Amino acid sequence: LKEVNNVRLKDSIFTWKYPLWYDDHVEVENTTFEIMSRSGIWYTKNISIKNSALQAPKLFRRASHIRLDNVHFANAEETMWTCNDIRITNSQINGDYFGKDSKNIYLDHVSVVGNYVFDGAENIEVHNSTFVSKDAFWNCKNVTIYDSTIDGEYLTWNTENIKFINCKIESDQGLNHIDHLEIKNSSLIHTDLAFEYVSDMDVEVTSKIDSVKNPVSGKIVAPEIGILIMDSNKIDPEKTKINCPKIISKVKHSDNNQKPKD
Repeated sequence: LKEVNNVRLKDSIFTWKYPLWYDDHVEVENTTFEIMSRSGIWYTKNISIKNSALQAPKLFRRASHIRLDNVHFANAEETMWTCNDIRITNSQINGDYFGKDSKNIYLDHVSVVGNYVFDGAENIEVHNSTFVSKDAFWNCKNVTIYDSTIDGEYLTWNTENIKFINCKIESDQGLNHIDHLEIKNSSLIHTDLAFEYVSDMDVEVTSKIDSVKNPVSGKIVAPEIGILIMDSNKIDPEKTKINCPKIISKVKHSDNNQKPKD
């Protein structure tokens, strides 16, 4: 169905490649995109899909004005790349590199299992969702996440302007290399080497932070920090205010040779 307008699809099955390219105003319901319908929805705008099974990889590219409700991505590998104006609700997403370089994204009650989600994406708002993802939200701009759970290594590196409100976060060496980080009423469970080279931070957490390493500037409020590393050869410790009644150990010089894993 290439270059078609004003299409309604219901109770259908797509079994081969490129089913919906260069289309406009498409409504899809109770439909299955099987594995071989890969690269299926490219350059299409104003599309809504609900109550459907999306089994193929690379399903969305350079599409816009996308509305998805109660859909299941069985293999979302390299899906939703360079898209704009995306709204996903009550859905499950499984696969690596979902949402790369896309903009203006809204998620509510969405479960994501897959690494590198939303790499390079901008203007993201998330509610009541769950992410199990290594390297999630890297290289992003303007991200706000409410009432959600995020579990994964190396969270949100090289990101600008990100907020977590009422969230539960677990990350190995996450929340680093960020310009403007805000965390409110959230917990950091088993999170170590956090906040390295983070500037303009406003962090208030309700749980112990295993370790904090070389934050650049801002404020950290926490009930307990296991290890606080403030290496004056790397940062100016006076630029970060730390309000914590219990700091188990402090380190003035750190080994900076630790690098992220693949």
